[in-house]
Amino acid sequence: MPVSPARTAAFDILLRVERHDAYASELLHARQFENLSLPDHALATELVMGVLRWRSLLDDRLSAASAHKLARLDVEVLVALRIAAYQMLFLSRIPARAAINESVDLVKRARKRSAVPFANAVLRKLAAFSTDGAAETSASTSREDRYATALGSIGAATNSASVAQLSAHPLWLVERWAREFGFDAAKLVCLHDQSVPVATIRLSDPALENDLRGEEVQLGPGALLTSARRILSGNITRTRAFAEGRVALQDEASQLVALLVGHGSRLLDCCAAPGGKTTILATRNPDATVIASDLHPHRARLLGGLVRSAKVRVLAADARALPLAASFDRILVDVPCSGTGTLARNPEIKWRLQPDDLADLQSRQLAILLSAMSHLAPKGRLAYSTCSLEPEENSQVVEKALVAEPSFRLIDCRAALEQLTKEGELSTDNLDSLLSGKFLRTIPGVLPVDGFFAAILARA
Repeated sequence: MPVSPARTAAFDILLRVERHDAYASELLHARQFENLSLPDHALATELVMGVLRWRSLLDDRLSAASAHKLARLDVEVLVALRIAAYQMLFLSRIPARAAINESVDLVKRARKRSAVPFANAVLRKLAAFSTDGAAETSASTSREDRYATALGSIGAATNSASVAQLSAHPLWLVERWAREFGFDAAKLVCLHDQSVPVATIRLSDPALENDLRGEEVQLGPGALLTSARRILSGNITRTRAFAEGRVALQDEASQLVALLVGHGSRLLDCCAAPGGKTTILATRNPDATVIASDLHPHRARLLGGLVRSAKVRVLAADARALPLAASFDRILVDVPCSGTGTLARNPEIKWRLQPDDLADLQSRQLAILLSAMSHLAPKGRLAYSTCSLEPEENSQVVEKALVAEPSFRLIDCRAALEQLTKEGELSTDNLDSLLSGKFLRTIPGVLPVDGFFAAILARA
């Protein structure tokens, strides 16, 4: 029998993630998989994101059942084993027999027939294990119960090593978060990363809520912003509004960063793709000229299709050397970063990132920030932001930029948040939870949003 469409899609996506450093969230919405039925797409998403979130825990279980080191296996075989292991450990409605048989068939489909007996033996041994592992519960428990058991074991952990092992995180990341935020907050970050994140949108048109309700999408209020809506049920990516570009998925912390830019007549978004923040800038400044730049031409083209405003000019250019003579009174510098604040949505990042990468990222981020600062008009303001939790990419970049450009000063983000409250944009009155000194700092798990950092700089 052929392998189910959902498992075939999950296998192909996970292979591309492994081989080409692709991002699973983008591949799941690629044209290649748009013809999957809703149930098949949901299962493919569950398998892909579940395998990536729990990869090291799955590998530990597979290693215990294998006579060979996993590092020596062909990647196709390892991916098929992980898919089966995730189903057996976390998805109670899928019989172990079905998970094993289809993953063995995936090995055959990948033309690795010599590995079929090995894969079959490992998975049958795994199915027969009876352990007290974090995700192991009786077959009658629901997926939610199995996740709750796994997350509960993380919550009970008393040191970074056990948190890292139980939450399937690299130890070096957990240790640095414990140093930066404290052990309890680091544990909350890991718990958040292992949970399915809430999908949110920015509701710029109130009538849109009725349109989405008509397509069986139910919305709830956001946690931080009055214009944010959480998706309670339904598939927004299959709605007419999504297809027409009238609504896009965007985390609330990402929305908040764009709001910090404020109001102006000439705005620059230096690293604009995919365009969610650019759209907010254009909507909040309808009479302004907005330049949206991105390094990659294909991403700039996609950005141009998303941002539907005659006032927005899209430019494909390197932000470190923008071909612009004009100055701007408001600039957003949302730089490429490690993305460690988004591991709930992009779990593959934690398996790719290495400590040495942070120095290279900082060098590029500083170059982009200094370039943007040269285009800021006198009395203008610039917002620097990342979706990283790492100080090398955040406060350290800002501090180096201020040393290099003494005509700039740091503005306290509290004042900007207070202004957003007055404007009716911010719905929370707990501003301290959004701040670290003068910086905006959202910690996932402490808040139900992605981890973002922002600093506001002003030119004399």
